[in-house]
Amino acid sequence: MKVYGVTGWKNAGKTGLMERLVAEITGRGLRVSTVKHAHHSTDVDQPGRDSHRHREAGAQEVMLASPHRWALMHELRGADEPPLEELLARLSPVDLVLVEGFKRDHHPKIEAHRAETAKPLLAGENPSVRAVAADTPQPGCALPVFDLDDTGAIADFILREVGL
Repeated sequence: MKVYGVTGWKNAGKTGLMERLVAEITGRGLRVSTVKHAHHSTDVDQPGRDSHRHREAGAQEVMLASPHRWALMHELRGADEPPLEELLARLSPVDLVLVEGFKRDHHPKIEAHRAETAKPLLAGENPSVRAVAADTPQPGCALPVFDLDDTGAIADFILREVGL
């Protein structure tokens, strides 16, 4: 599977870009999966639901299945967060996996950047960033710079980068 990331500071437009890229690339007939990293505690389950009660009782994994989707929840129970490679190995094969976050991992990435965040580009300090998608010009940036809203051009760049 080909892997490409979208990284950037909080509120830089990563999730919106991911959403548009998934729609654009799947619209071209490719199969796409995503991995989203959260720095905070998050829960896809709801207290009081049967699956939540299973987890609270101590189950290591709980699979929730319905006619429309299934989800596997794995409790770390004090173990270290698994590395991206281990998480990717759990995915079914697709043409491309888009990864949001994991800015310190070594897979190729495009950086989402909004001027309003008042943060510097990560691209200068992170060699895995291959391009920048920004809402303002980035003079002096040695990498390709795309308009943050030019999803088609960004998708073209990513697909060329991974050979699809």
